[in-house]
Amino acid sequence: MFTIGEFARHGRVSARMLRHYDAIGLLRPAHTDPFTGYRRYSAAQLATLNRVIALKDLGFTLQQIRRILDDTVSTGELRGMLVLRRAELEEAMAATAAGLAQVEARLRSIESEGRMPTDDVIVKGVPAVRVAELAATAESFAPEHIGPVVEPLYQELYRRLGAAGITPSGPGIAYYEDASQGDGSIVVHAAVTVSQAPRPGLDVRITDLPAVERAATIVHRGPMSAVVPTAQTLAHWIDTSGLRSAGYAREVTLACPAEREKWVTELQEPLV
Repeated sequence: MFTIGEFARHGRVSARMLRHYDAIGLLRPAHTDPFTGYRRYSAAQLATLNRVIALKDLGFTLQQIRRILDDTVSTGELRGMLVLRRAELEEAMAATAAGLAQVEARLRSIESEGRMPTDDVIVKGVPAVRVAELAATAESFAPEHIGPVVEPLYQELYRRLGAAGITPSGPGIAYYEDASQGDGSIVVHAAVTVSQAPRPGLDVRITDLPAVERAATIVHRGPMSAVVPTAQTLAHWIDTSGLRSAGYAREVTLACPAEREKWVTELQEPLV
């Protein structure tokens, strides 16, 4: 038998934590002296302690852990809890990865200050194009707010087009406008080029994007979460050229393989 200090040391936890687990009935000592109150634990209880810590690290509450240890949670329920926790962790990992991409993009912008290459900017006219689209609102124009909105929109757009038997005839075109609320939110349009005329019963919007007489364009290579340096290079060129932007840039997908680092997107910013 071990004292509480010895058991805590072997279990790599604090004695304070063990006292709390005892108080809530999660892990009782094997023996408690009725006169001194000293707690004694057996080596066999390390297995229970390991399970408690593992479940706690997975994000389960102490109440849920007690139910699991008391066998009041069925195997099916436990599996469901674990699947849900796995999904939560995967979502958190994805959010962390996106956050890191944002930090790296901002760092690249800072590192390139004063030496932004602008020879890749081309001014050209952009013809009118017919698109099928879905739209939703994002909190702001920051990549971390745009990405979680535009990607599901495109997934749903292609699903609906497939169900309607419509095949895209050209690239995807994401474009943006300020929301009417005036709170900085952005209307995100996820569009793809089609030749289909509008018809009753379609659950996507068919519209014609107008031609742009003059647009400053630049090609971005890589995921759109890292678009900030490219977009700022374009902004730097517009400013130093004495021109003015006439609105948000369209984002025309030139290549979209499974590996996002190989994405190729042209930014087309209209000019006054």
